[in-house]
Amino acid sequence: MTLPAMTDILWQSSRMRASRLLSVVLLLQDRGRLTAQQIAAELDVSVRTVYRDIEALGEAGVPVYAELGANGGYQLVDGYRTRLTGLTPQEAGTIFLAGIPDAAAELGLGAVLTTAELKLRAALPARLSRHVDEIRDRFHLDAAGWFRETETHPHLAALAAAVWNRRRARMRYLRWRAPREVERDIEPLGIVLKAGVWYFLARVDASVTGAGKEIRTYRVATILDLAVLDETFERPDGFDLAAVWAEWAADFERRLHRDEATVRLSPAGLDRIPYLMTRAMARNVRDTVGEPDPDGWTTVTLPIESVRHAHADFLRLGEDIQVLGPPELVDMMRASITEMIKFYS
Repeated sequence: MTLPAMTDILWQSSRMRASRLLSVVLLLQDRGRLTAQQIAAELDVSVRTVYRDIEALGEAGVPVYAELGANGGYQLVDGYRTRLTGLTPQEAGTIFLAGIPDAAAELGLGAVLTTAELKLRAALPARLSRHVDEIRDRFHLDAAGWFRETETHPHLAALAAAVWNRRRARMRYLRWRAPREVERDIEPLGIVLKAGVWYFLARVDASVTGAGKEIRTYRVATILDLAVLDETFERPDGFDLAAVWAEWAADFERRLHRDEATVRLSPAGLDRIPYLMTRAMARNVRDTVGEPDPDGWTTVTLPIESVRHAHADFLRLGEDIQVLGPPELVDMMRASITEMIKFYS
């Protein structure tokens, strides 16, 4: 190993230990008395490492002492508070993920988030620190969607690092049309968590688009293999991840619902639309619904992805829907219902 490489490793090791020593102080400052086992569990280190860190803190002049007995542990002298609470840019960025620790962990930022929270809490007066606990006891964000198998994302952390460090990447991913497996060189620009599903936006080369560089959206779970390259790239001027994602999502929804179906809905069917149908269908019903007919049923036109998709969706409404068009969809509904009648006749 070369001398510069060895020096770099030693510097990184020293930096990591300094960060851990600060975390020990902040833990004791925030929690009061803690055992070596509790500190080790919080920082994901061995108990022996905690003993060495406590000794190093004492030698550095930090007033930490041990109290023996069944309820003993390490604690700081009353009144001692460190002022080393400055956040690094990376830690400051992860504060916005504080409500979704699982997502932060998937991105490879779990340990960074823990340290950032410790620094924030150490900087708060005791009254506000208690308020943080009260908020956590009353609010919880569960970002995952219902009725969906959890996807695995073995490449998410590496992808996040490429986004953060502006590194080009080469991915092999699975798409819906042939050829199914495709390799792409990409410039990852941002990652989005939508209803429990991870997506990312990346710029691809002109050789792929046939024109200039283009920003495309991919689902993280479709990545089969990912290699982060040594090459860096410049992010597009004025790139706004939230705005680009919102525009893409709206366009995707428009492209997804290319056809229409006309249906009659009972009052119960009208109420069930927001729970059983897509957001575009629910929004269309909300914005265009008219007066019910003498039977109490309402005729509406719904955007659909295809006749086949609408057939499956509308069967879920059972006796609370009557399909009026298009004719192909009416025939499919009639055929399915006829077959079902045979089961119960």
